[in-house]
Amino acid sequence: MTTPQLVVHRDKELMAQAAAARLITKVVDAQASRGSASVVLTGGRNGNGLLAALAAAPARDAVDWSRIDLWWGDERYLPEGDPERNYTQAREALLDAVPLDPKRVHPMPASDGPHGAGVEAAAEAYAAELARAAGPENHGSVPTFDVLMLGVGPDTHVASLFPELPAVRETERTVVGVHGAPKPPPTRVTLTLPAIRSAREVWLLAAGEDKAQAVAIALSGAGEIQAPAAGAYGRSRTLWLLDAAAAAQLPRSLYPPASA
Repeated sequence: MTTPQLVVHRDKELMAQAAAARLITKVVDAQASRGSASVVLTGGRNGNGLLAALAAAPARDAVDWSRIDLWWGDERYLPEGDPERNYTQAREALLDAVPLDPKRVHPMPASDGPHGAGVEAAAEAYAAELARAAGPENHGSVPTFDVLMLGVGPDTHVASLFPELPAVRETERTVVGVHGAPKPPPTRVTLTLPAIRSAREVWLLAAGEDKAQAVAIALSGAGEIQAPAAGAYGRSRTLWLLDAAAAAQLPRSLYPPASA
């Protein structure tokens, strides 16, 4: 596992803008070196805030949007177009405003799709889609994502991996269905920790005082079953992007004063 690096910004707006600029740079570099980029998006207020900041950034036009593959870390298992779906929110925040190649946009299945109420079948279908995109140079049955972004919940959950639930204990499958999530809606599809750890870089986003305890727990050496965010790390880099409120319970020794 990679040692977490922390960057702490003054407030959530600055954090979103800085993260968007960081993502633009990472995507442009990947496209320059490998021809394309692969990014896993996250929902929630911090993930959507980053996408909105990216939409407003003049430098967004430096990205060749036709040469980027977009995936999702998790999804609420709801009908297509439901306003609570991460895909719907991402479209509103950014995707509808940039010239993406539709064949390279990979939303997770909806509950009114071919799998109906079968969330496990939907998870298997997404795992198969990931496997088809993986090449011989990749690590296992998922493509090597350049950046995989995750929001951190107040209970330390990431994606739809909640503390103590079966999904966070999964060690073989790359995508699973979730039943009985403590945060509505209860039925979801999520990447597992093995899939998350295939990414070159994992970025964890947290802003607001309601995230401070979760951030402190996850970075204090807690186990991943009790604190799933602690088990999310990249192969080459693990980056925690925080605002000052979310970092409030961390010892200042964990991050450089200049990052605040």
